[in-house]
Amino acid sequence: MSTESGNGPAGGIPAGPVLTAAGARPARPEAEPLLRVRGLTKHFPVRGAFRSRGLVRAVDGVDLNVRPGEALGLVGESGCGKTTTGRMLVRLLEPTAGSIEFAGRDITHARRGELRPLRQDLQIIFQDPYASLNPRHTVGRIVAMPLQVNGITPPGGVRKRVQELLELVGLNPEHYNRYPHEFSGGQRQRIGIARALALRPKLIVADEPVSALDVSIQAQVINLLRDLQRDLDLAFVFIAHDLAVVRHFCHRVAVMYLGKIVEIGDRDDIYQRPQHPYTRALLSAIPDVTTLGPAGRIRLTGDVPTPLNPPSGCRFRTRCWKAQDRCATEEPALVSRDGGRQLTACHYPEQGPVAATPDAAETLG
Repeated sequence: MSTESGNGPAGGIPAGPVLTAAGARPARPEAEPLLRVRGLTKHFPVRGAFRSRGLVRAVDGVDLNVRPGEALGLVGESGCGKTTTGRMLVRLLEPTAGSIEFAGRDITHARRGELRPLRQDLQIIFQDPYASLNPRHTVGRIVAMPLQVNGITPPGGVRKRVQELLELVGLNPEHYNRYPHEFSGGQRQRIGIARALALRPKLIVADEPVSALDVSIQAQVINLLRDLQRDLDLAFVFIAHDLAVVRHFCHRVAVMYLGKIVEIGDRDDIYQRPQHPYTRALLSAIPDVTTLGPAGRIRLTGDVPTPLNPPSGCRFRTRCWKAQDRCATEEPALVSRDGGRQLTACHYPEQGPVAATPDAAETLG
């Protein structure tokens, strides 16, 4: 059995665990979007014995752009629709409505034959490292599969290219002939990262790619992905729960709640001046080593409503301390509230710095 740490720095991973945003390639605001999504929707029917019982509104009208070389973070509670959105972006799920444009081409309902040439430019890293690898195939065959399916023979041969990829993600290239069950969960996720990089895509949807890794390894893998983004000019849609990781890796951040994006903007604006109450509550939950206990944390009351029957108007109003009558009757549009580039779906946006006020914490606690 291999060790969790793989080859360490010798495998192409930066030696230090320090996460800094300075090393990332800056976004190019003047560039045309590589990925353009408008009104993206996914409803799953719930069927009873004899008739339909309704629709699960997993994703309900998502708009976003991703520019070349940019990392867009997608954050929110479990069940808010992040993974469903990511799977639709790479067309593993068929959208119910809306449109997806990749590199200027509408791929919303493209068929398998039309999607095949685009797979070289559009890849995904799955969240579950156990279910995403075929246990009957060797690691070498798993990583080589994208090359073989697309008929690509890299210089030096497929085996050499696969071993280079394994070394790049911190695994021993001599493990080419081993099977997935011989690796730990963290190492399996590295194999998935190597597979996604095999074709050198333009955009990668990363569905919580470090959630299965030890904390000591997470920073190394994030640094690796950031270096690859800079060197290969990769764009990312980075789905994660860890807001600290998103802050260091992503240029922009989109916050989802119950199938909708409630706020989107540049990293610094979102983390320092959040305007949506839900975003402020999420940020208040980030552990702070300078304080003990829940000081400053905004504790939301109640449970997340069911996507089978979401609240009218603003979907966050049932847990929001600022909710008014207008919030129940009028759905807020995702627009700029202060004339800047930060978009917020809230009738009564927050003002000021991120620190939670004692009054808000007491109201929700």
